[in-house]
Amino acid sequence: MTATTPNVAAAIDANTLVHRARSFRSVAALLAIAFLVVVGAVSLLAPLLPLDPTSTDLAIRWQPPSAAHWFGTDELGRDYFSRVVYGGRISLTVGILAMIAATAIGVVVGLVAGYAGGRIDDLLMRFVDFLSSIPWMVLVIVASVFLKPGLWTIIFVIGAFSWMATARLVRAETLTLRERTFVRYARYIGVRRELVMWRHVVPDAAPTIIVAATASISTAILTESALSFLGLGIQPPMASWGSLLESAQGSLQTAPYLALIPGILILLTVLSFNVLGDALRQSVSEGGAS
Repeated sequence: MTATTPNVAAAIDANTLVHRARSFRSVAALLAIAFLVVVGAVSLLAPLLPLDPTSTDLAIRWQPPSAAHWFGTDELGRDYFSRVVYGGRISLTVGILAMIAATAIGVVVGLVAGYAGGRIDDLLMRFVDFLSSIPWMVLVIVASVFLKPGLWTIIFVIGAFSWMATARLVRAETLTLRERTFVRYARYIGVRRELVMWRHVVPDAAPTIIVAATASISTAILTESALSFLGLGIQPPMASWGSLLESAQGSLQTAPYLALIPGILILLTVLSFNVLGDALRQSVSEGGAS
């Protein structure tokens, strides 16, 4: 009796820790969702709000945050709250559209490689390995140098060079799903390969695809911010959080809030997407285990 008591206590403690960890993840995921909803709603509704990110007034330049200007004003006297809100529209647009492009490419490549197998799988995955062997940020920077800077260029470049991880995940999932009974039966009765992939494999791989897509948004936002900070991204008069950071370099001593505000928003947005992706990944893992 006494020998089993410590084991029971240890099991209870372990269950308590697991429960607390799950509760913490749930709370963190809810906070992340709430933050993303607020940021997304404000950015989406920006044209309907009394905001003008281009109006200048040199008489009020370098004003600190106040009731009249929540985030202060910049070097041209522009309301910085308006600049940040409209910058968020651009950063989120880049993140979402680049994610869609990267996810679409990654799903197609991973699906074809995993389902076809053989030489097609070898050829596609060697190509993925080749691209993955090169630091993809270098690829993005080189491509940005040779293309005209702008919103659609950034979206294209990020989407074109950030799909490899998604392709690997989808391929691994497809290798498992293609051996399932319902997939083998569909092949046996003569259902076309394309229909089998899109009607049977893709729906079951959807949780993995969603998790990968969530991570892609964070990557795209960070990449856009880095490129804009280097002067290779969004160009004036259009602004993103990254370009606002780049513009604030010369005013760190006089107006540090110009760099702190977009920097904090980038950090919180990326962190929120990562927390959400981690929660989704954990949910998928627990669902698969059960």
